[in-house]
Amino acid sequence: MDQKWNFVVAANRLPVRRVWEGDTARWVPSPGGLVSALRPVMSGNPDAVWVGWSGIPGAGAEPFETDGFQCHPVGISQGEIQQFYEGFSNATLWPLFHDALVPPEYHRTWWDAYRTVNQRYATTVAELSQPGATVWIHDYHLQLVPGMLRQVRPDLRIGFFLHIPFPARELYIRLPWRTEIINGLLGADLIGLQTPLGVHNFCRSVTRITGAKTTGKVIEHDRMTTQVEAFPIGIDVNRVVGLATDPTVRTRAAEIRRTLGSPTTVLLGVDRLDYTKGIEVRLRAFRELLAEGRLPVDHCVLVQIAEPSRSRVTGYTEVRQAVEQQVGDVNGNFGVMGRPVVHYLHRSHPIEELVAMYLIADVMLVTPLRDGMNLVAKEYVACRTDNSGVLVLSEFTGAAQELRTAELINPHDIEGLKTTMEAAAHRSDTDAEPAMRAMRRVVRTNTAQRWAERFLTRLGKLR
Repeated sequence: MDQKWNFVVAANRLPVRRVWEGDTARWVPSPGGLVSALRPVMSGNPDAVWVGWSGIPGAGAEPFETDGFQCHPVGISQGEIQQFYEGFSNATLWPLFHDALVPPEYHRTWWDAYRTVNQRYATTVAELSQPGATVWIHDYHLQLVPGMLRQVRPDLRIGFFLHIPFPARELYIRLPWRTEIINGLLGADLIGLQTPLGVHNFCRSVTRITGAKTTGKVIEHDRMTTQVEAFPIGIDVNRVVGLATDPTVRTRAAEIRRTLGSPTTVLLGVDRLDYTKGIEVRLRAFRELLAEGRLPVDHCVLVQIAEPSRSRVTGYTEVRQAVEQQVGDVNGNFGVMGRPVVHYLHRSHPIEELVAMYLIADVMLVTPLRDGMNLVAKEYVACRTDNSGVLVLSEFTGAAQELRTAELINPHDIEGLKTTMEAAAHRSDTDAEPAMRAMRRVVRTNTAQRWAERFLTRLGKLR
């Protein structure tokens, strides 16, 4: 690798994905807050490169440039996908870090694959980085990389950001490889988490496991220090607002509402199909409200988008079956010919279609049992340019720490959720306006781009 870079991003996936049009493949930008946040820093920057997996099993392809991003693929075999990604990342770490909502699985072969892939990333980043370069590593798939990188390149300025929650110490210490993960993370100069609670949980775990001295948010260990801070991620507000005010998108929104039968009230859920998202909870609450006559069947519909996700990971098939059974039960008991009360869409949607959905949603239901941030809540708020609409938001999301005027609920409390949904469905735009106005002010201030600037500015001051 002859070319060296001054700014290196390492993430599980590249910022682009390959799509096929007939027999022709092309790269298109990936959706998500991370790509939007880093576009101003990386797009067209000759000193920046993104290291990640292309999404295609096998050896890493040659580096390439597309959509303004310099991309350096890392190869991951089909077996490593099963053990590193589907196994340790998403059947061990994901459930554990989300409060063990389903039992995590601990397999040594999965751990071996996780360590191997992390070492491959660390080696690649080390070879690509200029002396004194800044490296920003992302998320739970790559928690060993900072420590591995620090061993071979102590000259680098290393940042790490965890996009999911960091669990309470009492949960984290169940992990057989708890010490190795902590030591890997402590290779970073700066560790960013979504919320102050995540910072607190991480520091408590470090003290319990390593005995390192922690002063405030500074951890002293092995003759170096690591700073731990909360950096709540935002969205690309300009893009979302631009779509929300686009005449074509607004026409599409009106068309969708007519297709639904022009109901008085539209409730909306937009989630990946995941057991952490609380889809089953909101469907149960909606059914009971209909059965009790507290929501009018003839004038109220629920649209639930459940985007496919990790279908080969243990637990995801079961949650899909449970959700689809609930949808069938509600429609079978309360729908009429040609007019279901729940419209269930198990497929991915482009951002333009999602914004059209946000525009027709009188009530947005964001009810995860646990979530690091939840950008859907922020996207909905950004779209409500007239300050109408009600956001029903789980208090167990990172977004609840910022969007404090949302209708905050405990998703484990069905009766409380029902009461909030009923009140939200009957709230006038005038009554809803102050809360939405306050939330829009927060979302406009804490954008994805501002999040990246804050993190990188803080990292730049540490070494």
